[in-house]
Amino acid sequence: MSDSFISSKPIPVRERLIMALDVSSIDEAQALVEELGDAVIFYKVGMELFMSGDYFGFIEWLKARNKKVFVDLKFFDIPATVGRAIKALSSKGVDLATIHGNDSIMEAAAQAKGDLKVLAVTALTSLDRGDLDDLGFQCDVKQLVLSRAKRALQIGCDGIVSSGLEVSMIREELGQKLLVITPGIRPVDNREDDDQKRAVSVEQAIQNGADYLVVGRPIRDAADRRAMAEKIQGQIAALFV
Repeated sequence: MSDSFISSKPIPVRERLIMALDVSSIDEAQALVEELGDAVIFYKVGMELFMSGDYFGFIEWLKARNKKVFVDLKFFDIPATVGRAIKALSSKGVDLATIHGNDSIMEAAAQAKGDLKVLAVTALTSLDRGDLDDLGFQCDVKQLVLSRAKRALQIGCDGIVSSGLEVSMIREELGQKLLVITPGIRPVDNREDDDQKRAVSVEQAIQNGADYLVVGRPIRDAADRRAMAEKIQGQIAALFV
């Protein structure tokens, strides 16, 4: 793999790791953040935490500790509603947020985002070819991802969420124009109960061109969480020397 796809964006290296706070309570999330300390700067807060308590109070708590915040709620509704939701979110100091949907939804979000960076979801990393067939998508997974990436760029979204398997294709077609956030990162082989079907390693995702890596379970479930986070930070940093 050529190094030409490695991100050239001026992102501090230690901010390229985004820790997914996929835990069941705000208290648990706060304890995890405190345990990780300066090993992690960027955090993803998703639907599980949204349903568990004072979600926006927790975002304020993170920002007060100089953390960056990725709101992963994958907004999908009529365009006007998504636009208003994004506008409201932009006033809360959030750095990244995800949306689903067609062109009109992306347009509404792009127009309302302010300083918030809006990411269009391409194809969830938990989906494989069989799942896409069930959903009625007859095209190849890679072509679906590329099509959505092109539309997101044309419409004015800041980036996309994409499996690391498709990032090199996106970079080859679109260069460094979009932010690419890659979930489903697995430093070790997937367990049988892992629902991420299109996962990649840290090195593969970065070499393919990902700007940010979202890592959850490998850190959350580690015996020494801070050590695991620092190990992944080291793997990322080694690729930007």
